[in-house]
Amino acid sequence: MRAFRDRLGLPGLVDVHTHFMPERVLEKVWDYFDAVGPLTGVEWPITYRHEEEQRVALLREFGVRAFTSMLYPHKPQMAAWLNAWSADFAARTPDCLHTATFYPEEGVGAYVGQAVDAGARIFKAHLQVGGYDPNDDLLDPVWGLLADAGIPTVIHCGSGPAPGKYTGPAPIARLLARHPRLPLIIAHMGMPEYTDFLDLADRHTAVRLDTTMAFTDFSERLSGFPPADLGRLADLGDRILLGTDFPNIPYPYEHQLVALERLGLGDDWLRAVCHDNGARLFRLDG
Repeated sequence: MRAFRDRLGLPGLVDVHTHFMPERVLEKVWDYFDAVGPLTGVEWPITYRHEEEQRVALLREFGVRAFTSMLYPHKPQMAAWLNAWSADFAARTPDCLHTATFYPEEGVGAYVGQAVDAGARIFKAHLQVGGYDPNDDLLDPVWGLLADAGIPTVIHCGSGPAPGKYTGPAPIARLLARHPRLPLIIAHMGMPEYTDFLDLADRHTAVRLDTTMAFTDFSERLSGFPPADLGRLADLGDRILLGTDFPNIPYPYEHQLVALERLGLGDDWLRAVCHDNGARLFRLDG
């Protein structure tokens, strides 16, 4: 990975989609992926099943200068507790962008406001795991606050690896019609509805996409990116951000970088995606 960074002249990588969460929560996430293989016939081994300290050290070894602690609730009265944990994690891990989350429940506007006041720089929403409609009335104050503050939300809204009641482009299109300035980051490039989410990005300049697991051998076997849309990746090169899903990936971290490089979109595109777009979004260089 050092050779990749050196060739491009990068000071490091900015990875907007990495997972750190309370250990017992992460263990349940790993249990889920362990069970995916027998259910689907597609094994999902966790490549970096290590203790927290080692996982942080690995990202630094990989040359990641800024990363996130993507975490998300699957039920009410869980998000505020997760936010307290992630605030502490960010305080003791200065290269982690302070991450927070939310759930449609009474009081959500208050605890999201508290997270913003405490310095949260990015939020995570997971429509598949949470099983909620992003247009739930309870979330209106949240989206309004994040739009006004310009704080991005990485949102898992595509229907991969399995569809949910509120996944797909239609709920996001309705959300953006109501909050057109909302700075969403579409996780996994919107897999498998790539084209539809690229269309939304074309219509809404505050929308970005992250590369998490997209273009890798693993994902191409399941939900291949449409070759006809390759040129659109170049056109949106200033709004695509590196994401990896570390540590919950079934291949080495470097493979995500290889997958991006073999798209053949050029060094300037790679520099933007792997570092410059994220550094600009989060003002890493002042």
